[in-house]
Amino acid sequence: MFELIVNYLESISPVTAALYATLFTWFLTAVGAAFVFFFKEMNRKLFDVMLGFTGGVMVAASFWSLLVPAIEMSEGERFVKVIPSTIGFCLGAGFIFGLDKLLPHFHVETNQTEGIRTSMKRTYLLVLAIVLHNIPEGLAVGVLFGGVGAGIPEASIAGAVVLALGIGFQNLPEGVAVAMPLRRLGMSRKKSFFYGQASALVEPVAGVIGAFAVSFFTPILPYALSFAAGAMIYVVVEEVIPETQQHKNTNIATLGFLGGFIVMMMLDVGLG
Repeated sequence: MFELIVNYLESISPVTAALYATLFTWFLTAVGAAFVFFFKEMNRKLFDVMLGFTGGVMVAASFWSLLVPAIEMSEGERFVKVIPSTIGFCLGAGFIFGLDKLLPHFHVETNQTEGIRTSMKRTYLLVLAIVLHNIPEGLAVGVLFGGVGAGIPEASIAGAVVLALGIGFQNLPEGVAVAMPLRRLGMSRKKSFFYGQASALVEPVAGVIGAFAVSFFTPILPYALSFAAGAMIYVVVEEVIPETQQHKNTNIATLGFLGGFIVMMMLDVGLG
């Protein structure tokens, strides 16, 4: 099945392949959001494990699928070789930092609103908080497919598919993380689901932009890959990990993080 998917994506344009892959990651977010139709509340221990798993997948994907290829395809030796990845990583983290300070968003667990002051409802601010998570994820998938289209040896369709699979799996709890709190805030099940899945619609957009940009501007690929890695690591440290520590489930959340890292590492090395 995996080989069939890879063969099909190799036969189409990288931009279209990136669109299909990120539509898959959006779909799994929608699956997570659909939990709101069947459950009124999510078990907090299970939720923290899932969030920990999400963080582990994102960190592993940042290293194995993004930073390592970015360093390998950079020219030069020793410190010179790592300069593009360092610059891209810092720019990616800085980009999300800037959005975090400017884009108004709400964290339901801490009951805090961040970003510029606004009169927007908390429900919409909660959706924007998850949108922040999804921008670097879609971009990461897109730039990998774009690298394949540009003929970069270190980029492969298999590696891009593995990254999309990993991000898709960790999008399940993100869909839950939007829909369930919206339901608790008094929104109907249908609206909670709608906004839960809509939070990931930015991924196909970011994926297409990333693939298109890299396909036409090949030299930016190391910077683009490390940019996505820096953005994802920032999200994990700033948002995901602290949220798993809000309750008394720190140990089990940590195990979830380790499990997510191992699963993504095995997928990337075994299939990519």
